[in-house]
Amino acid sequence: MNNSIFHLSIPVRDIESTNKEFYVLGLGCGIGRESAVAMTLDFHGHQIVAHVTEDLGPPQSSIYPRHFGLVCQTEDEWTEWRNRAQKNQLTFFREPRRRFSATPLEHLTFFLKDPSHNLLEFKYYFNANAIFGERGFSQIGDEHERHAPKA
Repeated sequence: MNNSIFHLSIPVRDIESTNKEFYVLGLGCGIGRESAVAMTLDFHGHQIVAHVTEDLGPPQSSIYPRHFGLVCQTEDEWTEWRNRAQKNQLTFFREPRRRFSATPLEHLTFFLKDPSHNLLEFKYYFNANAIFGERGFSQIGDEHERHAPKA
């Protein structure tokens, strides 16, 4: 079961600007099947299916509650993604930075926004155990980005 790939379906405004310009030209994703209303993309070995819809919902003002992305295996890989995004002038929703410095959760991160307002995070953990472990720590994400629950 270790060879399974992740599948994600996302809403998009149109195939041309979101998929072909951002994902294919900007991020280097491969194109799979394509129709006027949907397209499959090879997102670094995982499958994204982009479905055209008129109801994208409002753009998020924060990285929460929804985003997706990649956890890089090396710092060099993360740097390559950052450099590619900068070279292709993709829209950064949050600039590259270091989170949780000097802790076992320390990692590099940046967020991109596609033309349909989907948010993508690219990160690299210096301590691979932090990806699924380090249960002694409760920090998950940025507290200042969270909206208080409605009463």
